[in-house]
Amino acid sequence: MPRQLSKTSKFLISAIEERRHINNEETISVNPVVSELASWYEKFRTAMDYRDDEVILRSAIERILKRRLILGGNGSSIAAPLLRELVWARYFPDASLPESRVIKVSQTIDLFLELEKKINEKHKISEGKVNEWIIHLLSSEIEDILKPGNEKDLMCNFIFQLLKEKITITDDSEETRDIQIFIAVRRAYANDDLAFLRFRLFRQFFGKATPEKVDKIAERFLTAKNKFEEQFSYPLKDKIYNFVKNQTIPFLILDDVLRENIGKIQSLVMDEDRLNMAVLNACNRRYNTVSGKVRRAIVRSVIFIFVTKAALALFVEGSVERVLYGRVIWSSIILNTITPPILMILVGLSIKTPARDNSYRVLSKINTILFDENPKLAEPLVLQKKPKRIDPILWFLFMLFWLLTFALSFGAIIFILSKFKVNPISQGIFVFFLAIVSFVSYRINKTAHMYILKTEKDSWTSIAFDFFFMPFIQVGRKLTSAVSQLNIILFIFDFIIEAPFKGIVAFFEQWLLFLRTQREKLE
Repeated sequence: MPRQLSKTSKFLISAIEERRHINNEETISVNPVVSELASWYEKFRTAMDYRDDEVILRSAIERILKRRLILGGNGSSIAAPLLRELVWARYFPDASLPESRVIKVSQTIDLFLELEKKINEKHKISEGKVNEWIIHLLSSEIEDILKPGNEKDLMCNFIFQLLKEKITITDDSEETRDIQIFIAVRRAYANDDLAFLRFRLFRQFFGKATPEKVDKIAERFLTAKNKFEEQFSYPLKDKIYNFVKNQTIPFLILDDVLRENIGKIQSLVMDEDRLNMAVLNACNRRYNTVSGKVRRAIVRSVIFIFVTKAALALFVEGSVERVLYGRVIWSSIILNTITPPILMILVGLSIKTPARDNSYRVLSKINTILFDENPKLAEPLVLQKKPKRIDPILWFLFMLFWLLTFALSFGAIIFILSKFKVNPISQGIFVFFLAIVSFVSYRINKTAHMYILKTEKDSWTSIAFDFFFMPFIQVGRKLTSAVSQLNIILFIFDFIIEAPFKGIVAFFEQWLLFLRTQREKLE
């Protein structure tokens, strides 16, 4: 008897097959020499702002919006230069963005600026907080305009449908459970950041923003904002996210297989041998991209850490040492400077490609996803919002033990540095950067293992790792977030260097266009 696709799989395949678009509109084209210059600048700038690949475009849009809005711009003055900057930086291939997008982006900018104005009139919310929300929503909306029908949306919806019945929260509503699964899927599969998550929930709550809805959205904005933020801080969010994250690998491979075979998906999935071969080949291609992803992550991390270190060395470490000791202690500065890249290189050398048996486990999961009406991807997750009461004595002992791990981990490093006669200021900076490097290394290690299906429980090695390094990783996570937001170097680049640089690039492009026009007159 031939295999039968499940109902949800049929819907997914039909939706992917239908997504075809031919565009014959006039497009935005830029000078290749100018684009080369701007793209190198953009690579360096994004390396200093440690983010996932999936959110770099939105982040760039946000950065350009902030720079242009701070000078009092509006839709008509911002839209065209914004799109041109994105093409310069090669976020979009030359001549791939239709000119009509300029009008849509211009109208969207004016719409959200009007929304911000009305929200500030109707509610007593910090203007800075409202502006942050508007910039997040606007940058996400613009990316949605420039990249309509995001390829990951279909698969995210498919994953949501398959997993929503696999999770139960015994003491909360199904609505809350569904919102949490929606957020977890967007984070785990699409790598959405906070801005994208706000945008997705905003769309779910209000629908697409239009001029006719502005007053209604402004009226209900505070209620929606509070509801969203409650969901972002939900106590079970991490458990749900980790459960969802562990299920996403087969869907990544399945998406590759389906999109590579648009137009012949139906025949492929019904031919078991062809499907198996396509899945195994897709796994191998994904594995081969891991080293490139890790190399890019390491380069970005080294630049991010080095630039932050340079700022501290210039403004803090060297100045304080000169005041307290009468001189700059270069040996300590050099130690603090070379340690992060060395650790990053060691992380890169430890990368291993997933084994063949991992591909067969992925293949088994994909067959389950495609052909089972109720695919068993993992054991159902049953959660309780209000945790069972822990014995106060046990809770005290756990907290004491956890604090002890912090003391032992950080104390051991400080003890070793003291033995090498490193002064207390340099010790503090060394620990500061060791925490950041630990977190960044942990993320890079997760990237290196992003396609490996987990098959085993905690080992003694993982327990020892958690005991000694988890304190550094947790502290590093908070420090990395704080440094990204407060890094003075980023402020200098965004508002002091980037504005005149982009102005020079625009002038240079116009000059080259003028020269070409004069040359054409000689033909």
